[in-house]
Amino acid sequence: MKLRPTFVLAFAALAAACTDGPAGSDRGRASGDLALAGATEMVNDAPQQGGRPTVLRFRSIEDPDFPANRAVCQAAPFQANVFLGASLWSEAATASSGRIVNNGVRRVGSATACIRITDPTFPPGLPQMMFARFDTPEGVFTASGACTLISNDVPRPGLVLGGCHLRVVDGPAAMAGGAVTSLSVFNPANLAGFATGSEWTVQFYPHR
Repeated sequence: MKLRPTFVLAFAALAAACTDGPAGSDRGRASGDLALAGATEMVNDAPQQGGRPTVLRFRSIEDPDFPANRAVCQAAPFQANVFLGASLWSEAATASSGRIVNNGVRRVGSATACIRITDPTFPPGLPQMMFARFDTPEGVFTASGACTLISNDVPRPGLVLGGCHLRVVDGPAAMAGGAVTSLSVFNPANLAGFATGSEWTVQFYPHR
């Protein structure tokens, strides 16, 4: 396996100086390690079975400036009763450990999530249906699946952690298919100091 470094100095400068992150983001916390993470892009030249996928990672945060588009939810294969609108933000991590040190580098899009909540006590282990659309610079991705509840008392009772696992059902024309996953935080009790949002990974494959 051969790794080739490609230096992207413009992104390093952006990670070190940009302060347009959302409220509550760790903006402006750049370091030499962070600059290396933003400036060095490692390209894996080894062949990959089935073709090399494209991977996107970003943070979503519930945002009143980007309300949920109820028209998106009309296409969901279930009747949604919770509608979330969010802005999407790129992030920066340290090169040495992958720790996120700036979770609001730049706004890169918006999203609508349509959810069906069946138990407002949010018991761990319960799957809840989700249908979502992500508007990103790489294209518009529509995904459908479920979010499984992980806990409802960490770090305080009333805060809900979950993991979403969605199949991409519509996307850019060059896409053959893909998946969307998240680590999500829901704050239905409106606890002070916590926001509803997710860390998302989108992985999709090109047509061969």
